Amino acid sequence: MNNNVLDVHTFLDNRPIGRQQKTVIILGLLILMLDGFDTMMMGFIAPALLQDWGISRGDLGPLMMSGIVGLSIGSLLAGPLADRFGRRWVIIAAVCAVGVFCLTCAFMNGLHTLTAARFLTGVGLGATMPNITTLLAECAPLRRRSLLVTSAWCGFGMGGALCGLVSEHLIQLYSWRAVFVTGGVLPLLLVLALIIWLPESLRFRLQRQQSHERLVAAANELMPGSASSSTKFLNSEQVVTEETIRGPVALLNRDYRLGTLTIWLAMFMGFFHLYFLSNWLPLTASAAGMSYSQAVTLGIILQVGGAIGNFTVGLKMDRFQPDRIVSIMFAGCAAFTLLIALFSSSFALVGTLVFCLGYVLMSANAGCFALGAAHYPTPIRATGVSWVFGIGRVGAILGAGSGAIITTWGLTISDIFILLAIPVMIAATAIYFKMRVFTKTLSPAADQ
Repeated sequence: MNNNVLDVHTFLDNRPIGRQQKTVIILGLLILMLDGFDTMMMGFIAPALLQDWGISRGDLGPLMMSGIVGLSIGSLLAGPLADRFGRRWVIIAAVCAVGVFCLTCAFMNGLHTLTAARFLTGVGLGATMPNITTLLAECAPLRRRSLLVTSAWCGFGMGGALCGLVSEHLIQLYSWRAVFVTGGVLPLLLVLALIIWLPESLRFRLQRQQSHERLVAAANELMPGSASSSTKFLNSEQVVTEETIRGPVALLNRDYRLGTLTIWLAMFMGFFHLYFLSNWLPLTASAAGMSYSQAVTLGIILQVGGAIGNFTVGLKMDRFQPDRIVSIMFAGCAAFTLLIALFSSSFALVGTLVFCLGYVLMSANAGCFALGAAHYPTPIRATGVSWVFGIGRVGAILGAGSGAIITTWGLTISDIFILLAIPVMIAATAIYFKMRVFTKTLSPAADQ
């Protein structure tokens, strides 16, 4: 290729990961750690809140769902905004909002006001997650895209585990309000680092036709000496016309429809399972006769398994067929969920199985994010990824909300886990179907 021509689509593919990409990974990891901390905190706060305010588990339903409703709305709105105004400033504004509204939660004295504050915190969280995923995907070499996206998602599981460790001590030393204070102050401290070090996507800069000087500076920041005043920039990525990129409707155009619907269905089911466990596992375990400490430990084990799974699934997806790996992980979720139902009497065995379940469940969900980032071109990537999150959050809403109902039915922990195996088996089938259809479409026989 002419040395004066720089194709941003293949620019980074044959080069080692540079300083700026490592910076994006580290910042993404920190953002998702705080997101995991803030998202999972209600599951750990709930027992103390029940005791302090003297309310029933059923009363917690709206509170548990409010943050997730906010997550869904934030996800659906933030993608189109990021495709128009840029990934960087949407991420910074969203992290700031998370800190402010989570801090506000600490000063609420009623269930309704706390529910409203959790909703607003969720809107901010919903805007950060898909856009940091999009930015990571656009900064990564194609050969390592899945690894970098899912590696950052280790932070989500790490943040959830950290929340379990910290919340137990904070609640014992102070009160449940201290958990909200911690979850609010940390994002506000991170905002300054984001303003200084978080870059904008070079792909997005070219798409928005920024000045040649800015493009040269951005390219040289990624790879020093790669561009000059005579460099011509282009993007050989799949070309889409203006008619095909108008808002979320573009996600259901012929070229993207099947992948969109199958990834949406898998995310819906995967998040239903995850958010039921994240919000209700400590209470469910307590109701089954385990101590509070054991119940919290199970929640931590789930997140630790997820953090490890998020990292390793990217390695597998970059090496093997990505859809196959994600489908296998969802099938593993169903298997370990059923095993927990069968062997729920032993805490040691349940803890081991919960770790394995966290590993495959978080792997499968993170894998769906990577599938979404790879499925869409730059003009609609942030919208596509954010709607994957948003649809998944609808499943999360139902998962958290149904827990308020299911846990009042008097079911055993075995009965509950048998029910939870159904949605992840549906998710495994959806991704397997996507793989089979696309494999058939791309096969030599299909081309003849």
